[in-house]
Parts: sequence; C-alpha cells; structure tokens
Amino acid sequence: MPPTPLMEQYAAIKRQHAGEILLFRLGDFYEMFYEDAKTASKVLGIVLTSRSKGEDRVPMAGIPHHSSQSYIGRLLKAGHRVAVCEQMQDPEEADGIVERAVVRVITPGTLVEEPILDEKRNNYLAAVADGGLAWVDTSTGRFLLEDTPHVLDELARIAPAETLVAGERDVERIRAATGGIATVRHEWAFEPGAARKDLAAHFGVANLAGFGCEELGPAVGAAGAILAYVKETQRGPLRHIVRLERHQAAGRLFLDRQTQSALELTETQRTGERVGSLLWVLDRTATAMGARLLREWVTAPLADAASIRARQDQVAALVDDRFKRQDVQAALKPICDIERVLARVGAGRAHPRDLVGLRGSVAALPALAKASGRAMGDHAALAEYLQRAVVDEPPHLLTDGGIIRRGFDEELDRLRSISTDGKSWLASFEKREAERTGIGSLKVGYQRVFGYFIEITNVHREKVPADYVRKQTLKNAERYITPELKDYETQVLNADERARKLEGEIFKRVRDRVAQEIPGLQETARAVAEVDALASLAQVAEEHDYVRPAVDESPVLEARDARHPVLERVMPEKFVPNDVVVGGDQRVLLITGPNMAGKSTYIRQAALVALLAQMGSWVPAKSARVGLVDRIFTRVGASDELTRGASTFMVEMNETANILNHATPRSLVILDEIGRGTSTFDGLSIAWAVTEHLHDRIGARTLFATHYHELTELGRVLPGVRNLHVDVKEWGESVVFLHRIVEGPTDKSYGIHVARLAGIPREVVERAKVILAGLEALTVDDKERPRMAKKPKAGDMEQLSLFADMVRARPSERPAILGELAKLDVNSMTPLEALAKLAEIVAKARGQNPESRIQ
Repeated sequence: MPPTPLMEQYAAIKRQHAGEILLFRLGDFYEMFYEDAKTASKVLGIVLTSRSKGEDRVPMAGIPHHSSQSYIGRLLKAGHRVAVCEQMQDPEEADGIVERAVVRVITPGTLVEEPILDEKRNNYLAAVADGGLAWVDTSTGRFLLEDTPHVLDELARIAPAETLVAGERDVERIRAATGGIATVRHEWAFEPGAARKDLAAHFGVANLAGFGCEELGPAVGAAGAILAYVKETQRGPLRHIVRLERHQAAGRLFLDRQTQSALELTETQRTGERVGSLLWVLDRTATAMGARLLREWVTAPLADAASIRARQDQVAALVDDRFKRQDVQAALKPICDIERVLARVGAGRAHPRDLVGLRGSVAALPALAKASGRAMGDHAALAEYLQRAVVDEPPHLLTDGGIIRRGFDEELDRLRSISTDGKSWLASFEKREAERTGIGSLKVGYQRVFGYFIEITNVHREKVPADYVRKQTLKNAERYITPELKDYETQVLNADERARKLEGEIFKRVRDRVAQEIPGLQETARAVAEVDALASLAQVAEEHDYVRPAVDESPVLEARDARHPVLERVMPEKFVPNDVVVGGDQRVLLITGPNMAGKSTYIRQAALVALLAQMGSWVPAKSARVGLVDRIFTRVGASDELTRGASTFMVEMNETANILNHATPRSLVILDEIGRGTSTFDGLSIAWAVTEHLHDRIGARTLFATHYHELTELGRVLPGVRNLHVDVKEWGESVVFLHRIVEGPTDKSYGIHVARLAGIPREVVERAKVILAGLEALTVDDKERPRMAKKPKAGDMEQLSLFADMVRARPSERPAILGELAKLDVNSMTPLEALAKLAEIVAKARGQNPESRIQ
C-alpha cells in the first residue's frame, strides 16, 4: 500500500533532519515515527503504538504538546537532538494536508526553555578551532571568545553543554574535559575570514575592532562557527545576542582542570553534586543572575591587586552595614531572571508571563538602586508601557487570549465588546420575541455545534411565526433560527476570532518594543547580578566569621587559624583551625602524618584561602595576608584519568610535569603525594627531586603532604623547607587524630591503626602488627635480605627504605659515599641528573655495580 499524503510529508521533512528526533505536530500531540518512536519509547518510558496494522505497521509514539518541554529535556539529557515540526496553518483553512515545517532544532547547547535549564548556571555552547575558543549562552545572549593555549582547561572552567569541533580528532578529549557533548562540524565553518564578515553583519558593524577582537584569529573562526550553528538551529531572530566580548585571561587567576576538580569549586569529585562544593557554601544569592555570576567569580578569580581591593571594598560596605545589606536583599527578591527573559524576547519566544515578570523587575529597580547606591538604568517608560499593555495575571499561552489590558487598543476593545455585550443583547432579543409570539417560555440559547437558537416547546408549536427556520428537533421541543439571530451569531463569532488574532499581533508588537531595549536591560541585569553576588559574599562572611584578607605583592601566604570553608560547614563542632604560613624564607611545607589525620584538608584549605582572597571575598580565618598568586597547581588523585585507561603513575607524572614546566615564583603548588604509582625507591627519588626543583629552581609556594617520611630530611639540607606534621594522641592500642598541625616531622605512620578504623578484619590487623615489628627490628646485611615471595615472619624482614640502606652501608664505604655527596653541586644539577646520581650512590651503598642501575 502506498504511503498516505501525511506520511509522505513526514518522510520529506525527516530526510532533512536525519540526525534528530523529529517531533511531528498532529493536533494537540507531537508524534514520532519509526526509529524515532522506538528511541523515544525507551528514553521517555512512553507507550509504543502503531499508525497502521499488518505489513504497513508504522511504529509511533507521542507526547502532549502542552507538556512537551519536560520530555524534550529528557531526550537532550540522553544525548539526542530534537527537531520541532509545527503546523504552519489552521487545519480548518487547509486544503488537504496541513502545511508543516521545522521551526527549531533543539540541542543541549542552544536551549532557551526555562523549565529545562538550570537557573544557577550558564548553558554554554562552545566552539574550538586551533587554539581559538568561543562560547555563547543562547539563554542569556552572552557571547565571548579568546585565543588561548589552554583550551581544555578553559572548557573545563566554562563547562559547556555542547562544543562544536572541526572533525573527529579531538572529540573524546573535549567530551572528557567538559562532560557535555561534542558536535562535529565541517572545517570550513571555522574559517576566520568568512567568520569576520558574518559576525560583523550580525552585529551591524564594519569590523570587530570595537569589540577588541579584530586581531584574534582562530577564536574568531570559532565564534563564526557558533553564530552559524545558532542561526541554523534557532531559525528565528537573535536580537538578544548584541555584543561580542573578548575574555581577558590576563586579569584572572588561571585554574587548570585538575585544580578546579581537586578543590571542588563547583561540584564534588565523588558525586558531581553542587552540595559540598565551595560554590555551595558561598551562594546566598537572591536571583538566578547573581548565582551564575558568582559561579563565574569562583572559577575565574582576579589576578590584579587593585581590582581585588575594589571588589573587597564593595563587599565591606555590605558586611559593615547589616541594614544596608538587608535592604539590598529585600529589593532583589521581586526581580526575575531578566537575562533569560530578554533572551526569549530576542528569540521571539517570550510568553505573556515573561513580560509581566520583566515589568515587575523593572519596577523594583529604583528600590535596589537606592539600597545599593548603584545606578540601574532608567527603564521607567518601559515599565509604564508594559503596565498599560499587559494584564496583571495573563494566561501562559498566547492562544488563550485575555492578555492585553482593556484601553490599550481601541479596535481590540470594540471587538471584545461585541462578545461581552452579547448577554444584554440576547436578553433583549429573547424578551422581544416572547412578546411578539406570545410564548412566555421561549428561550434563546447556544450550542457549540449548532450555534445560537430559539427553543420552543411542542405545546406552543402552533404559535411559531413563519419567519422562524427549524434548525433542530428535540423530544419535547423544536429549535429555530431567525435572520436577525443568524446575523448576530456571525458578528459575534467573527468578532471573537478577529479579537484573538488581533491580540496576538498586539502582543508581538509589545514584545518587539521590549526587544528594542535589550542592550540597556542587559547592562542593568549585569549590575543586578553583581550587587546580588556581592551581597551573597557579605552574608557568608558575617554568618561564618570570615575576615577581610590583606592582598599585596608579597611572596607570602599567611592565614592564622585558617579553616576549610566547606568542611567547617559539614562538621562545625569537630573542625580544628590551623595556621598556614608559606612563602619567603619557608617556601616549601612538608606535611607528614597518617591518613585521615587532616593533611589533605590542610593543604586544600590553604589553596581555598588564596582563591577566596583573589575573588575579593572574605576568608575563613582570624587574620590573613595573601601575596598575589598567578596560578594554583594541584597534584591530587587520578580517578578521572584512570577511567580513561591511563595508569596511576603516568597521570601523576603528567600532572607533576605540568607543574614543573609552568609554575613560577608567584604560583601556589599543592601536592598530595607523588610517586605512589611506582616502586618505593623510584617514587621516593622522584618526590625528593621534585621538591628540590620547586625549592631551588622555581621558588613557588608549595605545600606537600606525603607519606614518605624520608623526605623530612630535606628540612635539614634545604633552608626553605619546613617540616610539619599532624598531631596524634596514642591511647593504648588506639590513636586519636587531633587534626592539629605542629612543627617537625612525624615519627610514625599509624597506617595499621587507620586500617583498623576502616574495618579491616582483626586477624589481618594483628598479622600486620607482627610483620611491622619484624620489619622494624631486622638489621641483616643486604646480601642476606629474604625474597618477598617468602612468607614473612616476625624478625626476618627489614624495612625497604632507601635512606635506611644508606645509613646501614658498610663502615668502609660510608666516608666515600659522604665525600661524594659533599662534592655535589645540587644547584647546577637537573632533576634527571640528580636521579641518576642518586641511583649510582644507592648502588654503591649496596655493593652493586652502579653502571647496571643507570638506564
């Protein structure tokens, strides 16, 4: 059987959108057919039916039009693109098949639908092109670009929902960096020359010099690819995308992917949830715009002392004056998400309630300006216009009518009057006809199918006038129509239809009037967001006893009684503050101690104090002084890379190499173990050499938490290394972690105690104690060392310590080894040379041939 005209129409449209789930509008439903239907049935959990039976069976699944957004959101989350195909004409006016067309392609990066979006974070669409990066939030209109050597790190910071790439080469890396989808586009879409012309045409400028982007290359190509993609998918006006911003990375504290993840700035490492992150602690904003801006501040702190102090002054004004802060927060409450309302206005998708929300927000601006002391723009004329135009409580859908206020448009009022005044006309008509016919029970009514009618019971059938035309017969009555009543019906029905059509046109004119003010309103929205973010920082500072840090050009980070901002919220009664002093004469802190004692917390809180200070925020401490940091580096954990097949050791070495190759004396380096993924000797040697390099060659402020107790020897030979350890109280066979950082190296690891606390079976713990006692007591010569394959017994093993081997070298060899060490100029040696020399000395101490150890 040949396909029906409807299915032929569907097939023609689907061929143009083979890569999308096609939502095909049929009345009040969006229907999906064939493979789309099967996919939607699985993803959405909806019933899979069929349009025909037998051999012509067509799989079909549908979703209600009025609740489609939640279904679309689920399809996007599952990684699908959605093409929305609407009916382009009234079915009653169609001559045959209703005209249909795809009005929009929805992708994860091009969303503007409010119910699907996360109001507290931007929904970015990014594009990458040969060291160029651009990103746009179509739900707010913000459009940025930059040429950068740190594309993946920047992508991790902005976390786009979708990234456009040229070809398949970098797809997996980009997916891994962003957690979003990567969409492959043709390479010609990223060509900078064509992009300049397209961007200039969109913004109505001769060139991009006014945006500070004229000399950029690959980034302009990426921006052009974005603009073309957005136009292709949105298929409507983009009046809310009014400017191009060049991202100024030079004025920001750079944070690579590892640092953003390790410090859990916006989400936790373990669950990926916002709760438990730094942003979770800081976010006390009243508006969605403020929440999004605060997220931006957290992931891109400032790097200029003057800018930091300026922001601190703004926070201080709200910390010092509680009443002012309360007035600001009260004035913020009525303000809606102006940025996203404007985006829907600019895209031609704003609904009536959007304009009511915008009107209320604009009306609230004078109070906010007064409370904050900051200009918010003059939008009084727009507020007055919207007040005259739109009713206070309009329906959500434009087609429902009742949107435009009476008195705004004379013709609309006249058409409405025909309908609303109909009751009095009908009552008058009914009275006249009852008197004319002498039938007191005569009634005028309305039925949806038959329209208006005059109903007369059969008792009075003989009195029916000759000009009455029978319309419908009932059991005990007849219904009639007259020329006068028919004319009235035509007039009323036409008036109602014309009123609805006119009201839609008027609403679009009102929306266009708002669109004219988008640039100024976007500036106002940014000002509102800044005031909100500042008030949030002030609120947190007061509630949690934060202090204003001194920010200067010194090479020091000093925080007295510093706390971890997240952990103190989670466990306020148990958290122990500690001093952090690093930089200058003590630029490397070596922190030893058992697991669970607080080493990792200590080094992370130092990094968070620095980051908060450069945000312009107060910090969790009694006093703090932060010398400007250009970058924060972390070497912590490797779980993300392990899921992609990289070994623990390779991940550690990659991250460590990144630090050694890019850190400067202005950097802050946080190391939580190095060398765990290889043998003890290799790992310890590398950790030793890395610490020396950071101390001697780079001079960066470094906090290194380690289980290699042998590294504490560096505190004796390197002047800038300071040993610290976490205090532990022994109580019988138990230990109590005091979480207090004190001077000096630790003398025990307490690993067996930690194993017991973790629930390791008692017999395993007891056996470990026996083995440990044997390792600590054994003093046999190297040549008599037992093989590890042999089952160990108490007293027959020695601790495998590189430096213990050196100390136990034969007396005749000790002077030679020490003399050789004394001749070394460690300041002129590279890390690789140091490792080779160290391996040679170890070999000699063991009586081995040094040449056999050097590869």
